[in-house]
Amino acid sequence: MTPVSQGSPAAPAASGPAGAMSREQRRVIIASSVGTVFEWYDFYLYGTLTAIIARQYFAPLAPTPQFIMALLAFAAGFAVRPFGAIVFGRLGDMVGRKYTFLITILVMGASTFLVGILPGYDTLGPVAPAILITLRLLQGLALGGEYGGAATYVAEFAPSNRRGAYTAWIQTTATVGLLLALLVVSTVREVLGKEIFQDWGWRIPFLLSFLLLLASVWIRLSLSESPPFQRMKEQGRTSRAPVSESFGRWSNLKVVLVALFGATAGQAVVWYTGQFYALFFLTKTLQIDELTADVLVGASLLLGTPLFVLVGSLSDRIGRKEIILGGCLLAAFTYIPLFHMLAHYGNPALEAAQARMPAVIVADPEGCAVQFNPVGTAAYTAPCDIAKSTLANASVSYRNEAAAFGAPTVVRLGSARVDYAAVLAQSDNDPLRAALAFKKAITLAVQGAGYPARADPAQINQPMMVLVLTTLVAYVALVYGPIAALLTELFPTRIRYTSISLPYHIGNGWFGGFLPATAFAIVAATGNIYSGLWYPILVAGMTFTVGLLLLPETRLRGLNARD
Repeated sequence: MTPVSQGSPAAPAASGPAGAMSREQRRVIIASSVGTVFEWYDFYLYGTLTAIIARQYFAPLAPTPQFIMALLAFAAGFAVRPFGAIVFGRLGDMVGRKYTFLITILVMGASTFLVGILPGYDTLGPVAPAILITLRLLQGLALGGEYGGAATYVAEFAPSNRRGAYTAWIQTTATVGLLLALLVVSTVREVLGKEIFQDWGWRIPFLLSFLLLLASVWIRLSLSESPPFQRMKEQGRTSRAPVSESFGRWSNLKVVLVALFGATAGQAVVWYTGQFYALFFLTKTLQIDELTADVLVGASLLLGTPLFVLVGSLSDRIGRKEIILGGCLLAAFTYIPLFHMLAHYGNPALEAAQARMPAVIVADPEGCAVQFNPVGTAAYTAPCDIAKSTLANASVSYRNEAAAFGAPTVVRLGSARVDYAAVLAQSDNDPLRAALAFKKAITLAVQGAGYPARADPAQINQPMMVLVLTTLVAYVALVYGPIAALLTELFPTRIRYTSISLPYHIGNGWFGGFLPATAFAIVAATGNIYSGLWYPILVAGMTFTVGLLLLPETRLRGLNARD
């Protein structure tokens, strides 16, 4: 098989002089990047506050499905990003990049502000999570129109031989936006105190976004239209039907599909594993307190963010494809040992307890559910299921051992043994009382086996944690730094905004956006705290294979060569 190609490579040209950018070009690119940082800040506030939002808006559910539902509400914004990509991509290719920017930032900012004033479940009942999800959908639609425009806009201003370096600044904005969200959340939490912050103080970072909205709108108004699009518009050569041109013609659709499966899908799972799933792993699995986890992840982001620009510059010299696929391959082979290292340095007592007192659930397989229920609709009340959920909530890895048909469930923790039949007899054969007693008995056995309820701050090796987390961010830089340059070089100017947006947002919105909820649900279903990593490993491996066979190298392509 040969790589998909769309025209012959052209010599670097088209976007501007081969040397450094002019002062005006640099100004508009900085302005674009700053506005995009604010938009990512708005979007990721929810991700950093998922645990609190779970309690505020999904209160009636048990802790595990409560958290999964909150993650799915987070993922809802990603689910609609491809639709936003189509709507705003079409607008950007027909009307212009600048005005599309203004619309997306207004929708994003308003939705974020409204989350800050939305009453919780205790006040509005089920209406509250419904409104929350609606606001997340609006945010996702806006973000779906943001990235393609930002990448296209900067690429069309950049000198042809520095396109990777300049578009890499856009690639830093997601990470900087996340870092800004972590800093604001951590500062407000420290000023107000943990109890007040969890009660109502968590709303302040959302409300502060209104000030960022005003600044972002002012910045976007100062931008000028990109020269290639303005030139095409003056010549009357803009597309009248960018959606049908992008996806209704096989010559362009096949490039879209290769961009999705051979680049953005793997890039997405590496991005979300390295930054968001790592944060969830620290707080939810390793039971590290939220402030410490924010500081550790924030430090790794500070250290790793400059790598985005360095990798983007490197892609101008050696090519985009090799770097992106290399990042996917590294991630696929090293994620499991790296997350084992996070456990070792972040909660050594948990690691030691798992090695010393392994958990085993002995039960009739017919009485055990798979427990893969990301939407939180199923009620797991069988003894085997109670045992699984109790151990998963305590971050205890377990293995299943088949018992005879109809045999009662037994949980073994080292030499400790919790027998459901005995618990049922002691509860006067009342299943409801027995369920509560069985859960309590397992919890006491977990504590007796030496499993820590929380990570001991004195035992956290923070320098090594930062080193491992920075390694994960470095993988993100490898796959994410060159991606904007590669995508803009794959498609012609007249349909670039639309063609870039869909594969990027399907990759990041679906493959990446659902990663935290999917991985956490896999862990809850299997009983292994590392099993959720198989999802990004398999997707990254798929991207490496497809990209190696079909993805073209684009470094020497001129942006206007195929218009």
